[in-house]
Amino acid sequence: MAHFAQIKNGIVEAVIVVNNETLGNLEFPDSEPVGQAFIASIGLDGTWKQTSYNANFRGKYAGIGDKWTGQNFKEQDVIAD
Repeated sequence: MAHFAQIKNGIVEAVIVVNNETLGNLEFPDSEPVGQAFIASIGLDGTWKQTSYNANFRGKYAGIGDKWTGQNFKEQDVIAD
């Protein structure tokens, strides 16, 4: 399974799973544009970036609320009170 994170204003808003067969069983990075096209074809708007559940690429697995640096995902900075 391939995971894609929706990015809005530099923050991960959602993460979805796309079947590898839908991606032609391609590996990242070749799978990303195929997944993005599929996501658009089912009517989900926005910017979608592939993320690795095992953190094999892009720094870490994207979680809701994480930051997108333009190359990698990273946890939101915690602001202490």
